[in-house]
Amino acid sequence: MGHRIQFDRYPGGVMKALTFSYDDGVVHDRRLVEIFNQHGLRGTFNLNSGTLSKPGRIETTEVAELYAGHEVAVHTVTHPTLPYVPDELLTEEIMEDRRVLEQLVGYPVRGMAYPNGGYDRSLSTKLEWLGIDYARTVESHGRYTLPERPLEWHPTCHHNHDLATHAERFIQHTKTGTPLLLYVWGHSYEFNDNDNWQIIEQFAEQIGGRDDIWYATNIEVIAYWKAVKRLECSADRSIIYNPSAISIWFTADQQVVEVKAGETLRLTERIKV
Repeated sequence: MGHRIQFDRYPGGVMKALTFSYDDGVVHDRRLVEIFNQHGLRGTFNLNSGTLSKPGRIETTEVAELYAGHEVAVHTVTHPTLPYVPDELLTEEIMEDRRVLEQLVGYPVRGMAYPNGGYDRSLSTKLEWLGIDYARTVESHGRYTLPERPLEWHPTCHHNHDLATHAERFIQHTKTGTPLLLYVWGHSYEFNDNDNWQIIEQFAEQIGGRDDIWYATNIEVIAYWKAVKRLECSADRSIIYNPSAISIWFTADQQVVEVKAGETLRLTERIKV
């Protein structure tokens, strides 16, 4: 019998990850980013390039600095409901948004949130051809699971839906053998409109700064699990090769093991008997 291996760990060997997704690039993102940064939280901000610098929206010139350390992702140029537009407009809305945002932030933009939550299977299958690695829906499921289909990525919850309960439950969760992901979404203007900034402030204070949670952007979660799936194992599972450019953690014989980028790891040399 070979080694018992489970790919159940995030960076640093932890089993829990937290990510956020906020839409539209409104001015209230400034306060939300400040809260995230204060508590070491990280998230994704889905921007409409066609509305930047308009009243109530983030200025084009502040995008790179404001969202530094977080992820900027596609939300289309003008925010149409995509299942009801022709393919020609779909391509333009996504590719032009990518182009403008990439010029602002200086890295490939490969994530997305569906405007108005509108999507269908036909639409989601086209996104990969447009350079999109994942796309978030608005269909919260309440679970702490990785997406079955990244191009139809359903979040755990909207921030108005029992966020404090999720924080407590997630922190106390002790299930082993399965990586856990808490994924929160919303719009920062909702905190202002509903006068309930305390929801996210209390959540951030409660769940931030922990050493058993990986605080990640959406694209980092997807990139990590793509790299996990690229790991190559020998037939007896004694040799692991990591062809990716990032380190991967996993469990082998109930011990947490790291295989570094580009490393060929012999478990007999790493596992403590």
